[in-house]
Amino acid sequence: MTTVTTKVTNRQAADAVRLEAVRKVHGRGERAVTALDGVSLTFPRGSLTAVMGPSGSGKSTLLHCAAGLEAVSSGRVLLGGTDLAAGGERERTVLRRDRIGFVFQAYNLVESLTAAQNVELPSRLAGRRVDRAAVTAALEAVGLADRARHRPGELSGGQQQRVALARALVTGPEVLFADEPTGALDTGTSREVLALLRRLVDEREQTTVLVTHDPVAAAIADTVVFLKDGRLAGRLDLSPAAAGNAAAIAARMTGLEA
Repeated sequence: MTTVTTKVTNRQAADAVRLEAVRKVHGRGERAVTALDGVSLTFPRGSLTAVMGPSGSGKSTLLHCAAGLEAVSSGRVLLGGTDLAAGGERERTVLRRDRIGFVFQAYNLVESLTAAQNVELPSRLAGRRVDRAAVTAALEAVGLADRARHRPGELSGGQQQRVALARALVTGPEVLFADEPTGALDTGTSREVLALLRRLVDEREQTTVLVTHDPVAAAIADTVVFLKDGRLAGRLDLSPAAAGNAAAIAARMTGLEA
């Protein structure tokens, strides 16, 4: 495979992901809707960033564009110095598969497969040899090594989401994107998953970008960026483990929704 790169500065290369004046427009003509309107943003390596905003503010679109799941209408997205728009579709597919991990609100597990087989699935679909040691390590990282042979129906919602997280981590992605990963979980289970995400950042320097509507979930982040009407509407750098983080985030959100 030919590696596609662009000439970038040392500062740009130090960022895990960099968005430069990104616009995303859905539809054409009178039906065109601007989901992102000139967003410039960086996600530093080894950090956890939460993205928040009112409904329809462009949060999920931002995540999808940053992860290369959607093409931008203009501007560019750099993944460690690689322009996601460069090269052919095959190269972009390989790049997303090998360098990006994605976790959705829906677990998207195959019910007939065990936890280990679900984690193996991306490698099998790509026609690659399954690295069983990596699968075991991924399940250990999310605390499910003893559930490797269990099928989704035999696991709780939180355990299923952790299997989905292991599946995203098994390739050792440069960036983990999570779109409302605790949205379908109860409060206690949600806290467990959030604590796991925070631990992955602290112990493994796993760069993570989290979209959430929940100030408590966002409070685990190093930084919260706020969107409104497809534009950046603010940024909040959080104090580690500060008790008032969630309240500060909620207050900022209230101002955006007013």
